[in-house]
Amino acid sequence: MDSTLSELGEYISAKLADAVLSVESSFGELTLNVAAESIVDVARFLRDDSQCQFSCIIDICGVDYPQRVDRFDVVYHFLSPTQNLRIRVKLKTDEDTAVASICEVYPGADWFEREAYDMYGILFVNHPDLRRLLTDYGFEGFPLRKDFPLT
Repeated sequence: MDSTLSELGEYISAKLADAVLSVESSFGELTLNVAAESIVDVARFLRDDSQCQFSCIIDICGVDYPQRVDRFDVVYHFLSPTQNLRIRVKLKTDEDTAVASICEVYPGADWFEREAYDMYGILFVNHPDLRRLLTDYGFEGFPLRKDFPLT
């Protein structure tokens, strides 16, 4: 399994040399660290390329590292049923820089991006309906940020 992941990681990084910053393989999953501005192209490549075929989006989530300048990681998980593989794609962003929505590539990303916006305040550009999903419309703040007040 690890040789398959290594080969796939090398293949993807060769094809997307400008977009892929690094490739890691651990716990039976491949992780691509990508440039934020390339996420739509990366997602489209992973879906459409015959050696990838990651046709299913599993999840999109945020991770907060308030000590960093780019405090958020946006983490995407994809599945290739034909390859029987999963892949994780990560990018970094800050509080003010919007990440391109991948809803045009994976329509199922809609609610995952809305959840990341609602819980972390991560902005997604070109999202068809970026509004709160889990909190009330009048809610202020983003409850999964590490600096969110608990009282």
